Amino acid sequence: MATIKKRGKSYLIRVSCGYDINGNHKEQSMTWKPNENMSKRQIEKELKRQAVLFEEQVSHGYKTTAVKFQDFAEEWFEEYAKLNLRSTTYERMLQLRKRVYNAIGHLRMDKITARIIQNFITDLAMNGKSFKTGKPISSKTVVHHLSFISDVFNYAIRMDMLTDNPCRRVIPPKAKAAEKDYYTLEEVEKLFELLRGEPLKYQVFFNLAIYSGFRRGELLGLEWKDIEWETGVISVRRTSNYTAEKGIYTDTTKTKKSLRSLKFPQFIIDMLKAYKKEQDAERMRLGSKWVDHDRLFVKWNGEPMNNNTPYFWFNEFCEKHDFRFCDIHSFRHLNASLLINAGIDAVAVSVSGALGHAHTSTTLNIYSHMFQQAQARVSNAVSEALDFHKDKDKSDEKTA
Repeated sequence: MATIKKRGKSYLIRVSCGYDINGNHKEQSMTWKPNENMSKRQIEKELKRQAVLFEEQVSHGYKTTAVKFQDFAEEWFEEYAKLNLRSTTYERMLQLRKRVYNAIGHLRMDKITARIIQNFITDLAMNGKSFKTGKPISSKTVVHHLSFISDVFNYAIRMDMLTDNPCRRVIPPKAKAAEKDYYTLEEVEKLFELLRGEPLKYQVFFNLAIYSGFRRGELLGLEWKDIEWETGVISVRRTSNYTAEKGIYTDTTKTKKSLRSLKFPQFIIDMLKAYKKEQDAERMRLGSKWVDHDRLFVKWNGEPMNNNTPYFWFNEFCEKHDFRFCDIHSFRHLNASLLINAGIDAVAVSVSGALGHAHTSTTLNIYSHMFQQAQARVSNAVSEALDFHKDKDKSDEKTA
């Protein structure tokens, strides 16, 4: 219910908006001034009408006539993003603020048009440069900026502050399909040879990366209890991530379908057993200095390995051996190419998704015998493509 107070020749109309999380009363107000030739009765009638209209405006987002994009975006970060987005996504959104706020942060939400946003996105695609390297930013990064703006507008709509999202009419830049860069089989053979003289920890990491196609965060999130030693099956149940605010932390997998299990060839399991023995010996040697996290890949004292460590180690490894460098994610592309070239049916290893199970473990429990056959096909396909690795092991054993 609106309250009306006369102030000289005008009237102040206030409408309650409830209370905030701290219990403070919130309200919106407006001033209405009648025409000089209006009668007292006309003023009373029009004043009531103005009060009713203002109440309706407040309930449908009157606040947007005054709030600027930057102010509301900060509310979105606190009220929605921080609570609902993955930490890595949240931190990326925070990094997008600088360009967005410079472009439209000072504008009122209700005054931002599709044309204004389109001009910003187009300029970003044509002239945007990385703050760190000065190189042109990618089409993907441009789309991330548009998504951030759109998410803020969608939240305003859900809060009954707006009825339209201008981003719906914005045309994002067409992404250039970059050719996947990954190693050839000949390069992989050379890589295996070079890895033999390196620490067992990194031999295990890169063998797993090649034979599994697991993401970096999934590899770093692996724990010893995820390995079924008798069957040779390793399960992805979590990821290890990093943000500047939280440091290294454990998170859920990227999607529910990322919860999965894969059967590995025996020599990989034997390598893992040797690495487990080495890690156990180090834990015994350090005693109370060891921080037990059950992770496969750890720092010197047992704490989870930093997410950038494999990248930096591999970069130095490639420089030392004058070997072509591809980033860690390239091993995922390599694994996918081996499966495709082997003719593996993608549906055969996506039973969980096809059945609509929320977790792969549900599918494994019900159809374990069928899924193990599908896993074996995947494992065999990669192993057969990399037969030179197994043959090399056998020749080394004979030589020894």
